[in-house]
Amino acid sequence: MTLRYHTPLGPEIQRAHGIADPQPMAIADRVRFAELDVLNHVNNKAYMTWFETLRVWYFDLLCTPLLPAGAPRPRTILRSAEIRYHEEMLMGEDYIATTRVSAFRNTSFTYDQQIWSDGRLRTAYTCVIVMMAPDGSARLAIPQVLRDAFLNRDKASFEG
Repeated sequence: MTLRYHTPLGPEIQRAHGIADPQPMAIADRVRFAELDVLNHVNNKAYMTWFETLRVWYFDLLCTPLLPAGAPRPRTILRSAEIRYHEEMLMGEDYIATTRVSAFRNTSFTYDQQIWSDGRLRTAYTCVIVMMAPDGSARLAIPQVLRDAFLNRDKASFEG
């Protein structure tokens, strides 16, 4: 099955490419020359770019439409992150980046993200995001509509 780049991938496409547990957001792309280091494998910075890009797309495409129309968009601030490298990636490899919210509290939530290529987990990333008021002046409680989406769509757990 051919991958569509830069387009959200549904569960059937994720499964067809070796992802046994499809995630709410998945995007495919291909490793570019500019993403390589001197050893000709993907540079650590490239992984971070892929994960951060997907994190922003997730919030824009799956969360923002649930918020009240006309309300200012909250800020989402990266508080902490951990990355684990499982297997190197090389020039020209197709990959699928996946994400879901795995847990949330009153004002923060945790993303679990992965990079898959050729049916193998290559890299895993976990980060904690704090929701802030639009002007950044204070933490903002996660709206009930997002809590419900995290619970139902992502199967996240509440850690309150």
